[in-house]
Amino acid sequence: MTDSWTATFSRLEDSTAADFDRLQKFDHQQAVGLPERVLEHLTLLDGDAGGWPVNRFVHSLQSATLALRDGRDDEYIVCALLHDIGDSLASYNHADLAATILEPFVSEANLWMVKHHAILQGYHFFHHIGLDRNMRDRLKGHQHYDHAAEFVDLYDNRAFDSSGKVEPLSHFAPMVRRLLERPKRSIYLESIPAA
Repeated sequence: MTDSWTATFSRLEDSTAADFDRLQKFDHQQAVGLPERVLEHLTLLDGDAGGWPVNRFVHSLQSATLALRDGRDDEYIVCALLHDIGDSLASYNHADLAATILEPFVSEANLWMVKHHAILQGYHFFHHIGLDRNMRDRLKGHQHYDHAAEFVDLYDNRAFDSSGKVEPLSHFAPMVRRLLERPKRSIYLESIPAA
């Protein structure tokens, strides 16, 4: 923002509507840049695979490519692409971070899928690390369980193929830009209980 104006309040309670008329212009510019920041952050996963057959970036591209080949819609494909984006910042709760990024932009079913994919995926390996592989059973009965389980089985679990063909990030970037262009809902309004 080239405007050199700076608000003068030191507490939000001292701000004015005129302050927020100006501040929202900056906030809008931040929101417009979100897709590019998300895409840039995703590329941070393109590093050492740490012994895995593919690194997290390739895994993300494979998940999205598999979903694309199955004819899934753009929102679903972007969820497949970004489901592990939290790995670099939220090593112990990466699914929560991915879900938080996507929350304003995706359906309830896809949000639940992203948020819970790690627990559902655990069925395939938790027993190797001393955890209960059936931990996901605690989620059974939720209306979006089958949707999320299908994602894990068809796309997340199958996307560790070192010889798998993937579409480049440039193929998915327009989908990310379109999806993150405008929120479907305000998470502030939805998170406040009715009086």
